[in-house]
Amino acid sequence: MNTERDWITTPVTADILRGYLDAETTAHGLLPHRLPARARQQIPDSQLAVAEAQPSGVRLVFRTRATTIELETLPTKRVYQGFPAPADGVYDLLVDGRLAGQTTVTGGNVRTVTDMISQASELRAGPAGTARFTGLAAHDKDIEIWLPHTEITELIALRTDAPVEPAGEHGRRVWLHHGSSISHGSNAAHPTAIWPALAAARGGAELVNLGFGGSALLDPFTARAMRDTPADLISLKIGINIVNSDAMRLRAFGPAVHGFLDTIREGHPSTPLLVVSPILCPVQEDTPGPLAPDFDGGTLRFKATGDPAERAAGRLTLNVIRGELARIVGQRAADDTHLHYLDGRDLYGAADHAELPLPDEIHPDPAGHRRIGENFARLAFGDGGPFAVKTG
Repeated sequence: MNTERDWITTPVTADILRGYLDAETTAHGLLPHRLPARARQQIPDSQLAVAEAQPSGVRLVFRTRATTIELETLPTKRVYQGFPAPADGVYDLLVDGRLAGQTTVTGGNVRTVTDMISQASELRAGPAGTARFTGLAAHDKDIEIWLPHTEITELIALRTDAPVEPAGEHGRRVWLHHGSSISHGSNAAHPTAIWPALAAARGGAELVNLGFGGSALLDPFTARAMRDTPADLISLKIGINIVNSDAMRLRAFGPAVHGFLDTIREGHPSTPLLVVSPILCPVQEDTPGPLAPDFDGGTLRFKATGDPAERAAGRLTLNVIRGELARIVGQRAADDTHLHYLDGRDLYGAADHAELPLPDEIHPDPAGHRRIGENFARLAFGDGGPFAVKTG
C-alpha cells in the first residue's frame, strides 16, 4: 500500500455488497455466502460447502471520486493434487457499468483436493493480499468490484483516496438464478464473463447467482433460500448434476422437481419463473452417470460410466431429464401462467458444440459462456421472452 496517501478506510457492510445471501464475520473480516446460515447447517458435503462460499456474482458496489482503490482480502484457492495450480482469480473493476480494470491477489490460503471423488482436501494457511486499481478519473462514478468466482474471499478492508458512499438505486429488476457449475462459472475467464453475469448485463438485471459447482441437486434447503430471497425474476437450470452424480431415478426426480417449485412458489407466487433444462453435453445425452474423471492424454476430461440400457429401469440421462422437465412445466403452467420452460439446447446445442466444443466434455470455454449468455439474454430478456419488460 502507498503510505504517502491520505487513505480512507470504509467498512465492508451490507449497503455496499451485492449478490450475496449472508455474510459471516471471521477472524480476518467479512466472508460473503451465497446460502444463508440455516441452509449451510444442512449441507451434506464439502463440495457444496466450498461452492456456496465462492463468491460467484458477488460484488462491492459504491460511488466515489477516488482515483485509487485498494481491497484487502484473504483468498482461499483450490488446487487438485497432481495438477498444476490454476491461475489466481481475477477481480473485475467496473466504472459506470464498463469493465475498466482487472487484477489478482497472490498468496492466500490453499485448499488441496486430494481425492476428486470424495473431495477430501487439506488446507494450508497463507497471507492476505491487496487488489489495487489506480489511475481512475477524479470525478463521481459508480464502482463495482466483482470478486473471483472460484476463490473463497474474505473481505478485510476497502481503502480509497476519496470518500465512499452507497450507490444509488438504478431500478433494475433482481434476477435470482440457480444452476450447476456452468452457472457458477467453470472455465470462464473472469467474474463478469460467467454466462449469468453476461446475460444480466444485457438484460439490465441485478444478478443473484446461486450457481453451485456440482451441487444443483434439488436440495430443499436451496429451494427455501430462494423462497425467502426477494426477486423480480427467477430461473432454475437443473438436471445435469443429478445425472452426473447418479443421485436419483426417474421415480424420485419428478416429485423432487414439483417440491422444489412448490417451495419457491410459497414465497414468489406470481414471479416469472423459468425452468431451463441442460445444455447439450454429448457424453451424457443418453448415457447415465455417474461421471468420472478421465486422465487419458494428460489433461482432465470427464466420461459417463452408466449403462444406457438401464434407462428402462429409471436411470436418468439428459434426454430423459429434458422430457420430464418439459412435461412437469407443461402440466403446472395450466394453472401457473408465470411458469415457463426453456430447452437448454437453445442456449448451447449441436451447432454451438460443433463450433465451440466443450474442452473437458462437460464445461464450455470462455467463448461458450459468451454464447450461452447471449442466447439466454435474447430468449429470456428479449421481446416475447418470459423476462421481457412488460409495456402498456
